[in-house]
Amino acid sequence: MATIKPFKGIRPPRELVEKVESRPYDVLSSEEARAEAGDNEMSLYHIIKPEIDFEPGTSEYDPKVYERAAQNFKKFQERGWLVQDKEEHYYIYAQTMNNRTQYGLVVAACVDDYMKGRIKKHELTRRDKEEDRMKHVRVNNANIEPVFFAFPDNEVLDQVIRKYAATEPEYDFVAPIDGFRHQFWIISDHDDIDLITREFDKMPYLYIADGHHRSAAAALVGAEKQKLNPNHKGDEEYNYFMAVCFQASQLTILDYNRVIADLNGLTSEQFLEALSKNFTVEDMGTDIYKPQQLHEFSLYLDGHWFRLQAKQGSYDDTNPIGVLDVDISSRLILDEILGIKDLRSSKRIDFVGGLRGLGELKRRVDSGEMRLALALYPVNMKQIMDIADTGNIMPPKATWFEPKLRSGLVIHSLS
Repeated sequence: MATIKPFKGIRPPRELVEKVESRPYDVLSSEEARAEAGDNEMSLYHIIKPEIDFEPGTSEYDPKVYERAAQNFKKFQERGWLVQDKEEHYYIYAQTMNNRTQYGLVVAACVDDYMKGRIKKHELTRRDKEEDRMKHVRVNNANIEPVFFAFPDNEVLDQVIRKYAATEPEYDFVAPIDGFRHQFWIISDHDDIDLITREFDKMPYLYIADGHHRSAAAALVGAEKQKLNPNHKGDEEYNYFMAVCFQASQLTILDYNRVIADLNGLTSEQFLEALSKNFTVEDMGTDIYKPQQLHEFSLYLDGHWFRLQAKQGSYDDTNPIGVLDVDISSRLILDEILGIKDLRSSKRIDFVGGLRGLGELKRRVDSGEMRLALALYPVNMKQIMDIADTGNIMPPKATWFEPKLRSGLVIHSLS
């Protein structure tokens, strides 16, 4: 069962939400956060990217930067830029991109569910990134930013969401950077709150879609607090962390593409010949070509786009990992031909989220920065859930969810 609870959210007043809200901490650099915050002292970047309060070049991992986050979080509350709700609520958060809206339930998810595998992950996490977010949670004693979960489609929850979506939202704005619409409702009816809790209780698992490091950090800090409290009972607020849960069928997963700096000593002709061992290779000309189906790839090289179709026998349809296009391309192109063994550490490869389009791949190759580009057909939620259910881990840089959750709409205190 998936254990969730409502919580007393810490939120900006309606008239200040567009001053406070921000992009998540991990999608922009310190310099970009500094520029976006500008002279807006209410920007959440002063809490989630507090290095912008110091001289340019100050490390985001400097102890004084974490301390500044806590000071700013306290200041935001003292000045009324963030105010805690008096009652426990669930919340609904809707995002509209390209005329398509997805609705998420904002809940407090259970630390024990994460530790015991009832909240399933599909990616590896790095301990240094976990520790960074753990420090941020510890110093603020709060989950400032939510994590992004998926759950199997549920008609009862869908009806609850639709009921509230037909009413006036608490927040309704178009974000200036991404151009997407963001809406937010408060669920205060006790019957609806109880119904939501019961429906989640029927679910065997929840699935992390995006935010693996934030999930790990939040759960680990909660587990720390359990051990440090000699009077721990299990109902303390630190036993929970904030998540936005979306029905799986609503989520949009974009392609996550690759640009590579060199051909590993091969000529273009030798590289294309090597590809023909495991792929049919077709020159599609100079117009941008996007993969149309699973096991089809698009390659940009020397001003031409090539269609690559993986040959039968080059992948295993019965293996939830081996059937993934990200695994096929990693094994048969990046590793076998180009000699790129570790996608996480190699300096010869970079990754481009699908929202930027294949034109960005072309630009980076044509500029001379990169030698070739590889576009993949996107992973789907069923593949992600199958991998999580079988206890497997996806290869690095396999998924790109869009739109990203905005930060600052609601915060969860651990006390």
